[in-house]
Amino acid sequence: MRYNYSGRFDRLSKLLGDQEMPEDEILNQAIELFRDAYRHQMKGELHEAVELYHQSIETYPTAEAHTFLGWTYSFMGEYDAAIAECRRAIEIDPDFGNPYNDIGAYLIEKGEPNEAIPWLEMATRAVRYDNPAFPHFNLGRVWEMKHQFARALSCYKKAAEIDPHYQLARTGIRRLRAMLN
Repeated sequence: MRYNYSGRFDRLSKLLGDQEMPEDEILNQAIELFRDAYRHQMKGELHEAVELYHQSIETYPTAEAHTFLGWTYSFMGEYDAAIAECRRAIEIDPDFGNPYNDIGAYLIEKGEPNEAIPWLEMATRAVRYDNPAFPHFNLGRVWEMKHQFARALSCYKKAAEIDPHYQLARTGIRRLRAMLN
């Protein structure tokens, strides 16, 4: 994974006050904690992942760490905590699209698709996004739930256009085409 941490050292310096550790060492420590957290998360060791993401954030707060901590909370069914972490991520880096999509996805899971729409629309316009097809797919899910099948199909097509290998989007297209014919 590649993350852009440029321009964040000023904020870090304010947070650390008089500590003498060089900035690149602090960043490297936070990145290593983040990677360890991610490894635990992928192994299903969620409580360990939460602890390590917190340590990464305490070392050097990033939008990515807050977003992934939120994702871990979502694995635990703690959608409100997940949304809170995504909001913190947006405060740190409003250009990072992942937390907008994630909030939308968590709201869908909570049974609040109407509330998800503005978050997903913001994600589609994000300047920096690791998986730009996701918010289009999630908007398709919302429109499909609302029985607005033409809008859903359009969103699934956009997701597949962005990522031709995105199987969920391709499945959505096939399902809706079969339903509409």
